[in-house]
Amino acid sequence: MSKVCTVTGKKPSFGRSYALRGIAKKKKGIGLKITGCTNRRFLPNLKKKRVWDPENRRFITLRLSTAALRTIDKKGLAAALRKA
Repeated sequence: MSKVCTVTGKKPSFGRSYALRGIAKKKKGIGLKITGCTNRRFLPNLKKKRVWDPENRRFITLRLSTAALRTIDKKGLAAALRKA
């Protein structure tokens, strides 16, 4: 199962993780140097949630980000799914 929100479409983004070594210039050192660099993924905050659909009168299980949960609380399920 892919890590994608069904309402907002949020998905993992990519970045880097740096390994630093040295003493900061604030602490009278020569400065921090990057000694290693590895790729990493920033994952979205996804939750599996059962949501009541009043139009179809049944529960729907969705994989939602927490931002999508707030959107559904504010606008309603039908409006959020229509926009998606």
